[in-house]
Amino acid sequence: MWYTWLRKAPWERLPEVPVVMGFHTNFHQYMKDYHFSRLETAAVNYLRKLHNRAGMTVVPTEEMRRTLEGMGFERLSVMGRGVDAVLFDPARRDASLRQSWGVWRDEVVFGVVGRLAREKNLVTALGLYTRLQREFPDCGMKMVVVGDGPMMNSLRSEFPDAVFCGMHRGEDLARHYAAMDVLLFASETETFGNVLLEGMASGLATVSYRYAASADMVLDGINGLQAEKGDEEGFYSAMRCLLEDGEMIRRLGKQARRTVNSRTWDSIHDRFEELLASVAREENGTGCARPPRDAVLECRTVFLSDLHLGTKDCKADECRKFLKHVRAGKIVLVGDIVDAWALSRGSRWRRRHTRFVRTLLKKMEQEDVEVLYLRGNHDDILEKFLPFHLGGLKIAREYVHQAADGRRYLCVHGDGFDAISTNHRWLAMLGSLGYDVLLMVNRFYNKYRAWRGREYYSVSRAIKGRVKSAVNFIGKYEEQLQRLAVKRQCDGIIAGHVHHPADSMVGKVRYLNCGDWVETMSAVLEYGDGRMETVLYKDFMKRLAYGKCGTMEDAETSPGTGDS
Repeated sequence: MWYTWLRKAPWERLPEVPVVMGFHTNFHQYMKDYHFSRLETAAVNYLRKLHNRAGMTVVPTEEMRRTLEGMGFERLSVMGRGVDAVLFDPARRDASLRQSWGVWRDEVVFGVVGRLAREKNLVTALGLYTRLQREFPDCGMKMVVVGDGPMMNSLRSEFPDAVFCGMHRGEDLARHYAAMDVLLFASETETFGNVLLEGMASGLATVSYRYAASADMVLDGINGLQAEKGDEEGFYSAMRCLLEDGEMIRRLGKQARRTVNSRTWDSIHDRFEELLASVAREENGTGCARPPRDAVLECRTVFLSDLHLGTKDCKADECRKFLKHVRAGKIVLVGDIVDAWALSRGSRWRRRHTRFVRTLLKKMEQEDVEVLYLRGNHDDILEKFLPFHLGGLKIAREYVHQAADGRRYLCVHGDGFDAISTNHRWLAMLGSLGYDVLLMVNRFYNKYRAWRGREYYSVSRAIKGRVKSAVNFIGKYEEQLQRLAVKRQCDGIIAGHVHHPADSMVGKVRYLNCGDWVETMSAVLEYGDGRMETVLYKDFMKRLAYGKCGTMEDAETSPGTGDS
C-alpha cells in the first residue's frame, strides 16, 4: 500500500478536497540564472501540470495571469498582495542609523532589499550605482544593501563601497527602509515583489522595471519612476534624475505612501476567503464540480450501461460517486456492466471495481433499492443463469419499464441489433480487442496532452465519429430499436451498447441511450413525474453543487425532454 502511494505524483496523493494553489515564484525563469536553461521547458511543463490539477491558481497580477494563460495554465484568479502600512512607516526614519552607514545629512541613500541571489538582478542595480558614482563624483550618495544570500561574498568583493547590513526583520527592517531615500527594484523574475510595496509604504521614491507589482502599483513620474523591462539605460536615467532632484524624491515618496495606504492585508484576506469559498463550492481539483457531501438528488429510476468492470479504463469511482448523490427506488443496469471478455483475456479486477459493487449492494441493503441487471454482449455469460431472482437483484434479457407518467419504455442492451455481435462472436471479440488498443493509445496520448497542459481529448470517440461506417451503424441501430419498440407497443426505448449517449425522437418513439462509463460517463434518470433525462457526470455534479439538478428549468434545456 505505502509503495503504491509513494509511486503517485504529489498531486495524486492529496485527499479528495478542493485545492487552491498560489503561483508566487517563477522557478522556470531561474533556470538560466543557474545555468540550466535547457530545463526551462521541462520546468514550465511540470508547473503547468501541477497547477492545472488545482481547482484554482491564485496569481498576484493581471500581467502574470495573461502570461500564464498563454503558457496553457487554467483556472487563474488575480489577487494582489498587501502591506503593513503601520509597520512600514516614514516616521521610523532614524538619523543615527544613517550615520552608522557613513551618510552625511544631504547625501542620497540608494537601497536594495531582498535575497542576495542571481535571479534578483542585483549586479545590474549595483553596477548602475557604481556608474552613477563615477560620472557624478561630487554628488553625495551611498548604496545600502539589506539582506543575505549566496551572493553576499561576491557582491562584497565586487562593490566594496556599498554598505551590506545583512538580514533584518520586523521593526528593524522597517527602520532600514525608512532610513533610505530611493529603493532600487531591478528584479526581472518576480511574480509580484513585496519589497516594492514595503518601500512605497516607507515613503521611498522607487525605481523599477514596468513589471509585476510595479506594473500595477507604480505610476511613472507620479509615485515612482519606471523603465521598460530590460532597459538598463532607462533605469539609469531614472536614478540620475532622482540624484539631481531632491524635491522629486520627497514628492514621489509622499505619493507612494498614499498609494499603498489602502492596500491592507485585511482586504486581501477578505478576497482570499471569497476565492476559497467559490472553489469549495464548485471545484474538487479535478475539473469536476464538488457538491456538498449530503447533497442527494431524489429520482425514481437510474439507468446505467457499459461500465465494463474489469477493464483498466472503467470509471468505476466516478460512477460510485454518482450513485452516492442519487437516491432512487430502482437501478437498471443496461448491460456490459462486467466485462467478461476482458477478464478472460487476462485483464485485472481492481479495487475500484469492488468498491462500486459494494456501493451497489449497500444501496440494496440500506436503501431498499431494486437492481435489475440486463445482460449485454460482454457479460453474455449471464445467459446461462436467466432468469435469475435473488432478493432485490434480478437478471434478465430485457425489461419493459413503466414510467410514472404511464409511458412504457423497452429496456434492452441492444447488442441483438448488431449483426457482428450476434452472428460473428470471434469478430466482435477481435473488435473489442482493437477498441482496447485504441483506449490504450488514448491513455498515452492524454498523458502527453496533460504534460503539455491541454485538456482531455478522446481519440477513440473522434475516430468513431469520423468513420462513416460507424456513423451509419449508429443510425441504423437507432432505427432497428425504434421498430422493436413499436412492435412491443412501447413509447420509447432505453439502450446502451454503442457508447454514445442520446436523447432523441426516432419516428414516434423516444430513443434514450445511457452512453458508457469508459469515456462519456453518462446515465439516464427518471424523475418522480416521469420525466426522462440523459445526464453527463460532470454536468450533473456541477448542477447538484449549485442545487439546480433535476429542476424543471434544467429539464427544459435538455434535448428531447420536451417531448416526454
